[in-house]
Order: sequence, then structure tokens, then C-alpha cells
Amino acid sequence: MIMAPEFSRPARLDTLPSVAKPMTVEASAEERAALAARFDLVAIDRLAATLTLQRDGETVTAKGRMEAEVTQSCVATGVPIPAHVAEDFTILFRPEPQDGAPDEEIELSEAECDVVFYEGAMIDIGEAVAETLSLNLDPWPRAPGAEDALRAAGVKSEEEAKRESSPFAGLAALKKK
Repeated sequence: MIMAPEFSRPARLDTLPSVAKPMTVEASAEERAALAARFDLVAIDRLAATLTLQRDGETVTAKGRMEAEVTQSCVATGVPIPAHVAEDFTILFRPEPQDGAPDEEIELSEAECDVVFYEGAMIDIGEAVAETLSLNLDPWPRAPGAEDALRAAGVKSEEEAKRESSPFAGLAALKKK
């Protein structure tokens, strides 16, 4: 069962001009709450984007800026951490490739990483903006005091782990014996 996106702003391809068309999208309170649940956030207080859409044959270019006010949980303490997320983006919408087997891996170059494939005659700007937000969230948000909480729980810093796992640490331990 395919679920509808929480923040859907469909655009019909046959209505998009070949010159840049300005557009603004903003998520409602209900859409932000659903996206917060999907992205495992405490809250999304604002999610909006200003952009232009331009069609060139079957390819549509969305170019603009996404801004959001979110609250994430600290990975160490669970303390809520407010954050401002802002990102300029360029996304190319292209038809789903028809060649190749369904389970075949498709290699994308770095320039193609911001490509969204679509089926049919519509693209979803809202879902593209939501995915842009998701990709720009801090994957390891930490509140002040997080390092102390981690240390108290027995989690070592990266430097401590490197020192203890080095071959010289093993020799030093043998020397003490």
C-alpha cells in the first residue's frame, strides 16, 4: 500500500511553462506534524520554500530555497534542540527510466544526485521540499552537556577509542605487565 506524501504539492507538467515560474509552498500545521513524525523530530514549527519551476521537454527544474524551524532531540540526553535549517536547492524532475530490469542498480553521477524521477504527468514539489529538509537535518544533534552524559554512560570519544585501539596501546599494556 503506497502512502500519500504528508506535504504534497502536485504540479501538472502540461501547466508548467518553458520560462521560470515563481512558486511558494508552505506546510500547514497538520502537514508539519506528520512530517515531524516521519523524520523523528520533536516538532517542525515552519517549513516553506520559494522556488521557480521551468520545464524543458520532459525535464522540470526546480530551483529555490527551503527554510525550516525544527526541534530535534539530543542523541545523548533526549533534550529538545531547536534548529534553523536553510538550504538552496536545484532539483531535476525526470521521467522514470524505462530501460533496465526493475531490480537493476542505477549509477548516478554527482551531478545527477539531485534528480527525482516521476511517473505520469505530475511532479510533487512538496515532497521534494520535505526530502530536502530531511537531507539537511543534523544527523547527530547534541545539546550542551551531551559529551558529559555520554562519558558518564561509558561512551568514549573518538580520540580515546583511536588511542586504545592503536597497536602501540597494546604494546604499552604488555610493557606494564
